[in-house]
Amino acid sequence: MLLHELRIPVRHLLKSPGFTTTAVLMLALGIGATTAIFSIVESVLLRPLPFPHPERLVVLSDILQGGNGEAGVTAPDIRAYTRDTHSFEALGGYQSVGYELSGIGEPAQVNAARMSAEVFPALGVAPLIGRFFTQQEDDRHEQVTVISYTLWRNRLHGDAHVLGTKILLDRKPYIVTGVMPRGFEFPLVPGHLNNSELWVPMSFTEQEFTTGAASWNFAMVGRLKAGITTAQAQSDAERVARETMRSYPPFMSSLRILAVVRSLHEQTVGQARRLVRTLFLATMVVLLIACANLAGLLLVRGIRRRRQITLQMALGAPAVTLLREAVLESLLLSLTGGLLGLGLAALALRVGVSLLPETLPRIHEIRLDSQVVLFAIVVSVLTGIVCGLATAFAALRTSVNETLKEGGRTVGGGHVWLRSALVAGEIAIALVLLAASGLLLRSFQKMLAVDLGFRPDHVLTASYSLPQKQYATQPAVDEFNHELIRRLRELPGVKFVGLTSFLPASGGNSNTTIDAEGCVAAQSGGMNLATQVSVEGDYLRAIGVPLLSGRYFTPADTADTQLVAIVNHKLAEHCWPGLDPVGKRLRLGLQEPKIPWLTVVGEVADVKEASPDVPSKQQYYSPLEQYEKSIGPFASPTDLNGNGGSVVVRTAMEPNQMANVVRATVRSIDPQLPLAQVQSMERAVSDSEAPRRFNTVLISAFATVAALLAALGMYSVIAFSAALRAQEMAIRMALGSQRAGILRLVFASAAKVAMLGCAIGLLGVAVASRLLGSFLFGVSPFDPLVLTLAAVFVLLLAWLASLLPARRAASIDLMSVLRAE
Repeated sequence: MLLHELRIPVRHLLKSPGFTTTAVLMLALGIGATTAIFSIVESVLLRPLPFPHPERLVVLSDILQGGNGEAGVTAPDIRAYTRDTHSFEALGGYQSVGYELSGIGEPAQVNAARMSAEVFPALGVAPLIGRFFTQQEDDRHEQVTVISYTLWRNRLHGDAHVLGTKILLDRKPYIVTGVMPRGFEFPLVPGHLNNSELWVPMSFTEQEFTTGAASWNFAMVGRLKAGITTAQAQSDAERVARETMRSYPPFMSSLRILAVVRSLHEQTVGQARRLVRTLFLATMVVLLIACANLAGLLLVRGIRRRRQITLQMALGAPAVTLLREAVLESLLLSLTGGLLGLGLAALALRVGVSLLPETLPRIHEIRLDSQVVLFAIVVSVLTGIVCGLATAFAALRTSVNETLKEGGRTVGGGHVWLRSALVAGEIAIALVLLAASGLLLRSFQKMLAVDLGFRPDHVLTASYSLPQKQYATQPAVDEFNHELIRRLRELPGVKFVGLTSFLPASGGNSNTTIDAEGCVAAQSGGMNLATQVSVEGDYLRAIGVPLLSGRYFTPADTADTQLVAIVNHKLAEHCWPGLDPVGKRLRLGLQEPKIPWLTVVGEVADVKEASPDVPSKQQYYSPLEQYEKSIGPFASPTDLNGNGGSVVVRTAMEPNQMANVVRATVRSIDPQLPLAQVQSMERAVSDSEAPRRFNTVLISAFATVAALLAALGMYSVIAFSAALRAQEMAIRMALGSQRAGILRLVFASAAKVAMLGCAIGLLGVAVASRLLGSFLFGVSPFDPLVLTLAAVFVLLLAWLASLLPARRAASIDLMSVLRAE
């Protein structure tokens, strides 16, 4: 029965290939874009974390009063929280680290994680092969590791007898005890490139519990006991935090912390939620325009077939039958468009996932799964039913007697109003997206114009980490660094060479508490935080940071001379407003009397630590050779300074031409030492701009599609309206109207709809201003230039869409039309 009923709409659609192709392609574009973005929404926001009972997984961290929000936890915190809280089945700490991996293939830098033994049980994922490391192995500092499935397959060739295999991490032997299953990922960090490839016991050092007790460089994850709520766990953790503060050493006695417990899922996706929801809203808008176009096309098609429908009704055809035919025809179009859209979505994801910004978490889980396919089918069916019913009801409202008497020559006012309303709505939506695109483009332009505080051109950077086994003493580390700088300086085309512990545009968040002598801001209370950067060689000249006053560091600034520092402009203005900072003093910590003072010898510009649209922070630089003395009682004989960081080389040639030369220079000193992230500084800055660039490009693409769909919708409606009014225009011309008058008539009709759409669209921009404002930088959501250009562009599109129908209407054969009527 159903197949028999389908034959009629199929035959109707095959008789109108132009209409069918246009409708299917419009829907495929709308449904495909919506499905592709929904797959991101479903993978990033909606899909549960890949752990058993993920709703019970939480993170525990400290909020440092007077600091910048959540600060992680310290080593003593991890010991106290795991020992004294009672709300968790399992609770452990972890820290992302990097190792030099060797002994299996070419040496390489790999991402890894130090983890307490309780982290794996808390996550609840069993290893594919072998076992986790135990608490006893952690306590005894045994060198064992659990490796990822990817590392096992790529480096160890999927060896089934991998357990007990030795690998070298920082040239120390570690025994493989287990292999995690495919797809296991922890810590859950954003992006493509930061997944941990192996996990080792935390094995805290004595220094991390003593002089390093004020380093909030760790994180914690736990699994709540059954029946325990997040609020109860929070109260439990706050109790332990109060006890922890009472046992702080004297130099930390003024610190105050608050414990906070949050869902692991919320921590993972929180930053990405706004972006993903906005993208999904934009695609739904595009789909809405496609649906409006389909409804308009079906309405036009229904008006063309109005006399046929009227005859069927006059001959006794039930309204339900006609309604069913219309819905089936619409469903055929929407399901065909949906299937084609699924193919387009799969293609878009295959190509586009690699282009997603590094700020998105769980990127590797994005795919077309059953939930996404079901979503596409549901969207297709709903689109077909809604569009089919809307146009069918409009057609069934036709008066049989009136239609038969008129011969189908005129159109009812309701139909004109409905078509105009659809097109006005499309124009309004297109205007909102175009305005959003324009505002994002202006924001991106403003961001590119921001002063970075340094010159990224002609600069090559590379990161390195010296393995402790080979470089176990400070003299060995210093010898490598000095030799590396010396050899790089001798290379042709090299201007300046330096080493740094912190690279601009890296997005790191390193806050150190400082005490500035005579600091005006200190009287207002709170903590005075700054980013401390250890440098060696001509780093500031190499990266191109301008000197505002005083001097740069020189080779004379050694461990045996006066301790010195260079501050940035923001720190100078914050602590000594209106004064020359040269000669002022500052030191690490919270007024601990044993910490030595550093004398400021220079002031430099504010360097952007992350993306250019992120405000600059207080910064100070100190010579690497003086770092150990500058931290006073916090120093430890086992500390190694400068055993990792970034090499910065300013050259007279293109930076990428120096990459292999820099690698060869490092290998000439240490043949096994790998370099990571060898790239130009311009590339690093570009990567920091990627999230805003991605937002701009994607919203602009959606705006372009929306504008084209709106123009297509206006063209189809204006063209058909002009065709239906052919007799009226012929009579006007017979009564003396000129062709210019006919052109004005069509243009005026299009202009009314376009202006109505623009007015609604501008109201839409006002409604969306709060959401838009959260994505903008240096631009108001009501920027008059952008809104004016968007409105002018929409009106221009409307004029272009009505140009061809207007010329056709003005060129009709007067006698042929009147004779036909």
